[in-house]
Amino acid sequence: MKPRSVFNLIAKKASYAAGTPWAFLGALGIVLIWGLSGPLFKFSDTWQLVINTGTTIITFLMVFLIQHSQNADTAAIQIKLDELIRVTAEANNELLDLEELDEERLEEIRRTYEKMAHQASKALEARRDGD
Repeated sequence: MKPRSVFNLIAKKASYAAGTPWAFLGALGIVLIWGLSGPLFKFSDTWQLVINTGTTIITFLMVFLIQHSQNADTAAIQIKLDELIRVTAEANNELLDLEELDEERLEEIRRTYEKMAHQASKALEARRDGD
């Protein structure tokens, strides 16, 4: 198995597991145990360092897992949207690679669609007033 495939598998499983109620309850349990152990360790600097270091490491690693999952989800959604645009007869095929356009062109397209939305809104109002 390729290293990328192994990472993908681990990232998916870890991201799924991290989003479960059990993961939340586990984290809550750790924090409660840590908090309740404070008097035992006299609320020392080392006692505080344990939770700070632990949460920092977990947060650091989770950033990469979440980013990986988001990238995969975004790519899948983009492919699905591209397919919907492709099979729609009157679609603007320029939208197929919208994410590759520069900001100036994106703004032009956005304004075009805003105008279309405004015209559609006016047409709807006119139909309502005519009824």
